[in-house]
Amino acid sequence: MTISPPVRPRRSALYVPAQNARAMEKACSARCDVVVLDLEDSVGPNEKLQARAAAVEAARDRRFASREVVIRVNALSTPWGREDVAAAAQAKPDAILVPKISAASDLAVARADMHGDVPMWIMMETCAAMLKLNEIGMAGAEAGVEAWVIGSSDLAKEMRCGQGVARPGLQTALSLSVMAARAFGLGILDGVFFDAANPEGLATQCAEGASLGFDGKTLIHPNQIEIANRAFTPNPAAVAWARAIIAAFDKPENAGKGLVDVDGRYVERLHYDDARYLVQVAEAIGARDTAG
Repeated sequence: MTISPPVRPRRSALYVPAQNARAMEKACSARCDVVVLDLEDSVGPNEKLQARAAAVEAARDRRFASREVVIRVNALSTPWGREDVAAAAQAKPDAILVPKISAASDLAVARADMHGDVPMWIMMETCAAMLKLNEIGMAGAEAGVEAWVIGSSDLAKEMRCGQGVARPGLQTALSLSVMAARAFGLGILDGVFFDAANPEGLATQCAEGASLGFDGKTLIHPNQIEIANRAFTPNPAAVAWARAIIAAFDKPENAGKGLVDVDGRYVERLHYDDARYLVQVAEAIGARDTAG
């Protein structure tokens, strides 16, 4: 199996209301991995055009330094969605995040409106989407989709299930989404935690997301960044063990072996790719944190 590491870490993806100049300014120095310039949920109907213009300007002038810059547009079915997509594509952000994707046909519409090769991220936040993970994943490969973002709040609302710190009603959807994303070589981010005054709850949910296999978490407030970054940064001991596995399998005498002894423990070759992936993620995070 060949594993392609993420180009950039995505431990923390901060939603920033694009019409809010103060929030945009603060995001320039926030230590998140991804800035998501939001035109959707955090923007009122009367502010949509202002937000669009501000997001386009911010993406063009590259004010967020080394952070990955993503523009979340409005749903394609809204009066603003398709024009958002076209305008965002002209600004050449790192990706355009399209919400309310429920079928493969939605991806074709979004890609046509982009008139180019800007990477696409999509929100997975409907019951219909959860029942079509394979279909959407297959179509995404052709449409240039690079990552999925779980819209856990919208999904819980549609399911009519509770959504506290623990998310028992969403566990099946979360796990299946991670499985499907990995099957198609996609990045995947967990949904937001709205209680910004509850760092313990956020830490619990981030730990859960990391254990499920998510790359990171979407956030609504800068005070959540450090907690998410910590949860989704590989443990130093795990990285050291991964390096030991790589070194053992890279020895000439172990070429072609399916099982080797690493510090007294037997390790199968199938763990070699996992070890390489973990080290590459850790190195990418180190480079990102050094860049500031």
